[in-house]
Amino acid sequence: MQLAASRKARSLEQSILSRVENASRIDWVSPLEGDDFAEYRDSAFLQVLGLPHLDGDLARFWPKGGPQWDALGKTDNGCALLVEAKAHIDEFCSPPSQASEASLERIKASLVWAAMQLGVARMDAERWHRQFYQYANRLAHLVWLRSLGVDAYLVTVDFCCDDEMNGPSSSEAWEAAYVAAEYALGIPKRHSHSRYILHVYPDVRSI
Repeated sequence: MQLAASRKARSLEQSILSRVENASRIDWVSPLEGDDFAEYRDSAFLQVLGLPHLDGDLARFWPKGGPQWDALGKTDNGCALLVEAKAHIDEFCSPPSQASEASLERIKASLVWAAMQLGVARMDAERWHRQFYQYANRLAHLVWLRSLGVDAYLVTVDFCCDDEMNGPSSSEAWEAAYVAAEYALGIPKRHSHSRYILHVYPDVRSI
């Protein structure tokens, strides 16, 4: 992902821009070579996206130690891109939240709220902190930002043909993984935020 952002890889950017209405350019704000390829979380990710006024809202929504974004970008028409990148499917099967008891209560409440915005039944929403937790908390942050009027997109960049990581050779394996995860999380096939979740599958050989 560092190379893709620093090189402004056309194969990656076009697959995103083709699905964001009226956008023609992505300005990556992380990870950047001039910033030691830093990846941001908590209030810092809001700062680099130009959203510092939401710091207080984030503190109420999620405890410190929230998602660390693999990349963050802004389109020329003002959309915020939250990127989670993976090279092999094992990364997708993340363990349950390891938060302390006090933090976990806030996380669970926020996950349930976000899940129910997507049409998830409460019984399923209450399991979000235990299965596919990384994907669940990324979805929750997307829902939270959009609830505050931010035109945000969650972009999952799932690389194909990364032989060094023994990753999938085609998008079909990734697509099957997302179908399984969303079924386990109780997410309907179509919901209020469907158009704001972009799964893209660039070939590492094109980066």
